Amino acid sequence: MKQERMKEMAAAKLSVKELERLLRDAFPEMLHDGGGYVLEAVWHGGCRVRQRPDRQSLRPGGTVSGPAMMTLADFAVYVAILATIGWVPLAVTTSLSINFLKMPAPRDLLAEARLLKLGKRLAVGEVDIRSEGADELVAHATATYSIPPHGPSAR
Repeated sequence: MKQERMKEMAAAKLSVKELERLLRDAFPEMLHDGGGYVLEAVWHGGCRVRQRPDRQSLRPGGTVSGPAMMTLADFAVYVAILATIGWVPLAVTTSLSINFLKMPAPRDLLAEARLLKLGKRLAVGEVDIRSEGADELVAHATATYSIPPHGPSAR
């Protein structure tokens, strides 16, 4: 319910299309045609990102690897921050903690990120990761990002 109120209070500073363009230019290895990540939605304080696992991200037994889920969680918090504060590509992860809760099926993963705290220099977010079509979480992560000075007053 609180998340719904945040969505209504303020619009994202960058749209999905704007973020896709900027991220493709800055990180072509992450977002490219036929690539593994899709920005599904952004709002002030959060986002939803899809990961299409490739062969390199699968483990024996047909599950998505832990490192692939960690990358998805990290990327989702980064997108949530950029959608909320605007294009600040030098924001960096300072910590990330993840709990693997259930072995995911070898299908798309959906990550929903929410910012828990957004200050001038630090942002803290959490991410719920689910297999497509499932309600149960396969992983839950928290991440802290350092935000460099930005905007006109940062010069």
